[in-house]
Amino acid sequence: MTQQQVNHIDSQRRFGCLQVAGLLLVAVIATVLITIWVVKSYLFVSEFNPVTLDAKEEQVLEAKLKRLDVLEFGNKGAGQNGGDGDKPLEPEAYSEAGAKREINFTERELNALLAKNTDLARKLAVDLADDLVSIKLLVPMDEDFPMLGGKILRLKAGAEFAYRDGRPVVILKGVTVMGVPVPNAWLGGIKNIDLVKEFGADEGFWKSFSEGVADIRIEEGRLRIKLKE
Repeated sequence: MTQQQVNHIDSQRRFGCLQVAGLLLVAVIATVLITIWVVKSYLFVSEFNPVTLDAKEEQVLEAKLKRLDVLEFGNKGAGQNGGDGDKPLEPEAYSEAGAKREINFTERELNALLAKNTDLARKLAVDLADDLVSIKLLVPMDEDFPMLGGKILRLKAGAEFAYRDGRPVVILKGVTVMGVPVPNAWLGGIKNIDLVKEFGADEGFWKSFSEGVADIRIEEGRLRIKLKE
């Protein structure tokens, strides 16, 4: 073997080693970047921005709350006995005449209600789509919790809500923690099961819930529930 051939083989070996070293360097950099992204996205997450209604939207929500016998939206002058401001409650004979049996809120109104007088809006957000309610929740971990102590976990969940064949339909679509879907076995096997159909025949919450609901309608950005007498 000539010296030229030996030099050529050595050159190929060095080039091969440089390729391997380069690939390892790229893999290390990619791993570091992915780790930083995961930590930033799922462990050191920023709080949600609370929803703020404009003047017209707030007036609409105030009217809805009044119909539900809830004090004025944003009213900080409610009396200790439940009256409006310093005005005491007046005796009144009970009657259901003319009472509305319907609950109707938009997605923005629900999130704005969370934001009023509470920091829950910075940790919980609700999304309304067709027949689907989705939530995002930030869960602070206790300082003593192994590995994740003091961190904030991001949790997502979704459930189908509808009304079909004369009864409510409630189906858990799934739960995700830190971007990883929770196995159905860990959820008690209730994922993608109509809970009202499965448990509504037995005495208990789901039977009572089903018998008290006349209609459920969830559309993009809006929730409507109608109750029976």
